[in-house]
Amino acid sequence: MSNRKFLQPGDLLRAISPSGTLRELTNFERGLEIWKSRGYRVELSPGFDDRWGYLAGSDENRVRQLADALNDPDCRGILCVRGGFGSTRLLEKGKVAEGKNAQFPMPDSHSPKWLIGFSDITALLWNHDKLGIWGVHGPLLATLPLEPDWSVDRLFDCVEGRPLASLSGKGWGGGSATGRLFPANLTVATHLLGTPYQPDLTGVILAFEDVSEAPYRVDRMLTTWRMAGAFAGVRGIALGRFSRCEVDAKIPSFSIEEVLRDRLGDLNIPIVSDLPFGHDGVNAALPMGMMASLNAESGLLICEEKL
Repeated sequence: MSNRKFLQPGDLLRAISPSGTLRELTNFERGLEIWKSRGYRVELSPGFDDRWGYLAGSDENRVRQLADALNDPDCRGILCVRGGFGSTRLLEKGKVAEGKNAQFPMPDSHSPKWLIGFSDITALLWNHDKLGIWGVHGPLLATLPLEPDWSVDRLFDCVEGRPLASLSGKGWGGGSATGRLFPANLTVATHLLGTPYQPDLTGVILAFEDVSEAPYRVDRMLTTWRMAGAFAGVRGIALGRFSRCEVDAKIPSFSIEEVLRDRLGDLNIPIVSDLPFGHDGVNAALPMGMMASLNAESGLLICEEKL
């Protein structure tokens, strides 16, 4: 982390909509005000409030928003408006894995920018090396006003270079592990497997959350990870909130916790669940690619200060 140039009040940030269309203005505007109240200048990218079906405008419009922000020498950070769906379409359209043919500028052509978001933004965060960004899995502009004060402070601690407090969850046993932290929405990450946009997961600590996925669908996704051998080099797994994932009591089903324990419990790696990140509740900021320690005895996730 010491190699990263942290944000500071006065920096120029751009708000972009790489995924779903903006549905609700009040919290979005309140999110903007929080960043501005901390001393940041925030510009709205042209077309951020466009709509094309469930998407925030055409693929070309959303690619342009991201590319313009990456190309802008005065822009230090990129604030994602909301999640939904659509960022994987940007990767396909921008062809970030194809070098000279990419519509996105290559990382060596611009100074790294901070990019903040979660949920569907996972696809961009997991391609941070190709895009040339320092990523934070954290509150979107539309969700930031819903965070408690300590979580808002944690986000600014993260991008401004202050130490991050450890997060406490439920340890499953299995010792401890250290590795680069890869936070993600499980559904989005699963749909990157086997594509050019799946990063090397060797030696990482995965941090998964999800929303509105029935237990059998979570089972299906984790089974895909197992069959693809995608857990082979993973050192540990941190689990956040899996909200709205239970089914009607009249429908035969496992609970979401039963599915997670069944599909992950025999991997013989440290696992900590019930950590405070994800949808429908506090969403503690997690720095993408930062070294982290996971202790499955004490139930702690500790973000370290060095890369």
